[in-house]
Amino acid sequence: MPIRVLLADGQALLRATFRILIDSCSDMEVVAEASDGKEAVDLARTHRPDIVLMDIRMRGADGLTATAAICADPDLSTTRVLILTTCESDEDVARSLRAGASGFLGKEVTADVLLDGIRSVAAGDALLSPRAAHTLVTRFLATPVPSARLALPEHLATLTAREREVTALAAEGKSNDEIAEKLCVSPLTVRTHIHRAMGKLKARDRAQLVVIAYQTGLVQVPRP
Repeated sequence: MPIRVLLADGQALLRATFRILIDSCSDMEVVAEASDGKEAVDLARTHRPDIVLMDIRMRGADGLTATAAICADPDLSTTRVLILTTCESDEDVARSLRAGASGFLGKEVTADVLLDGIRSVAAGDALLSPRAAHTLVTRFLATPVPSARLALPEHLATLTAREREVTALAAEGKSNDEIAEKLCVSPLTVRTHIHRAMGKLKARDRAQLVVIAYQTGLVQVPRP
């Protein structure tokens, strides 16, 4: 089954460009287009896409409001949001992650990076640009709002020793291949541990698993 993508962008020309790019891939297809946040939410509920490629700044309801609504809807639990924006401000990154976005990229990325990003997020992995990843650690995780807490330290007791180890390495920014090399296991084994940890800690995706790792103290926020 191809990855089903909903495009949400205020610029018709960009939506058309993204549609051509995505539809050129045999493993994904665009199922609908939205020009504002409200339309994105409505179309997501209608089409149940795998991925919403979401712009932040749109007329009416913005992309962050729409992201929060989509990620909070239990009927859209399998739909993931990938933010694609021209402005990577720290506040936008933090708000996107708190809203439940699974990825955050700048629009300057290449076509290959974007397509691979859609595939990664659809597979349940987090996708963060270097700046977004920096913000995740230094701002969002260092000073989280109470309502954003996803788990408590005692919840770590549900993980096996290996799952804790893999989760900690993922939180440090290591890829599955890097973790596999460090632990002398296969990338598939790493992926299995990641998904088991996500299930036990009720993490929506890898990004939330990283958040939990820091919030519970499994990994410490780096100090300057």
